[in-house]
Amino acid sequence: MTPPKLQIGPSPRSDAQYRLEAESWLDCPREEVFPFFADAFNLERITPPWLNFHVVSPAPIEMSEGTLIDYRLRLHGIPFSWRTMISRWEPPFMFVDQQLRGPYRLWHHEHQFLEVDGGTLVRDIVDYSVPGGAIIHWLMVERDVRKIFEFRMQQIIQHFSAASELTQAAGDPEAIHHHA
Repeated sequence: MTPPKLQIGPSPRSDAQYRLEAESWLDCPREEVFPFFADAFNLERITPPWLNFHVVSPAPIEMSEGTLIDYRLRLHGIPFSWRTMISRWEPPFMFVDQQLRGPYRLWHHEHQFLEVDGGTLVRDIVDYSVPGGAIIHWLMVERDVRKIFEFRMQQIIQHFSAASELTQAAGDPEAIHHHA
C-alpha cells in the first residue's frame, strides 16, 4: 500500500497557473471504485462540510462527454454557483471535468483510476488559475485547495476501507462475528 500523496506547484499548461496532484491507493478493484466517482452526488460526501457544497442538477445525472453539472457552495462565506462539464468520459479508466462557471478562472480536473498492486490508484490532476493571481493563491486559495483535497482523500480512503471490510466479512463468517 502506498501512502496518500498531495502536492501543489506550477502547472505545465499554458492556460493554468497551478497544478494539484493527489494520489490515494485503495484496496478495491477499479470496477468497484469507478462507479462511486461516476455518481456526481458522491461529491457531496467527500467535500468538507464547511463548503456547504450541494449538487443542484436534478437526479439522476447521466454521466457522459458533454454532461453539465451545477453545484452550489460557500467559500469564506461567499455563495458561489459552479457549473462543470464532463469533457472526457472513458470509464472505468478516467474522466475530466472542467469549470464553465465558478470561483476559479480555470479548473481542469482529470480523474484517473489505475490498477496498481491488486487495488486501484485514484489520481487527481487539477490544473487551475485564480482571480487575483499569485498573491490571492498564496493568501487563501492554495491552503483551501489543499484542505479540500486532504479531506477528500481521507473520506475516499475511509469509504473504501469500510466497503472492503464489509466485503471481506461477508465472505468470512468468523469476520462477521468479530465485527458485530
